[in-house]
Formats: sequence, C-alpha cells, structure tokens
Amino acid sequence: MSLTITPDFDGQTVVSTFEMTPGTCSDVLDALTDAYDKVIRHQPGFLGGAIHVNDAQTRISTYSRWQKRGDFQAMLRTPEMRERNRVISAMCARFEPVMYDVAAVF
Repeated sequence: MSLTITPDFDGQTVVSTFEMTPGTCSDVLDALTDAYDKVIRHQPGFLGGAIHVNDAQTRISTYSRWQKRGDFQAMLRTPEMRERNRVISAMCARFEPVMYDVAAVF
C-alpha cells in the first residue's frame, strides 16, 4: 500500500521510535513486523504504515496513519497489543510513540 502525505490529511499520524542494541534489533524488528502483519493492520481505522531501521541497527521508527486518533488509541488498548507492547518494550532501551500533524510537504 502506498501512503500519500498531504498537509490536508485530517486523520492521525503516529511516529514511534524504539532504541535498542544492535544485538536485539532483529528481534524487535521481527516483533514489530509480526504485530503489524497480524494485528495492527487489521484494526478499524488503520490506513497504512511503514517500519524503518537505521544503519547502525540501534533505532527503529514506525510510521502509521489512522482515520482518527481514537482508532490508534483503541488499538493500543486491545489485550493483544498490550501484551505485545510489553514484550517489545522489554527488548528496548526506550520506546516512544508520538502523534503528529503534517505541517508541510515538499
């Protein structure tokens, strides 16, 4: 699925960053990929997403778009994602989901 970024998007954009050691990057990536494939992309309001890994394998960023903020929040509250996030968080030094609005597109 291709995501088009536009400044008039009225849904919710979420960028999450995960910090880890290079030794655990593959495990975190596998856990995130599995979560997106089996749970997140099937949730109401999910429009699309992507996973990015830095070249040092010390950070992973995820980008997702939702029809509305409440859709993202509802996904986080599901028992399945609460458990998955506990496991993913335990593998990371830091984990931070942040909700954004598109300010400009070039």
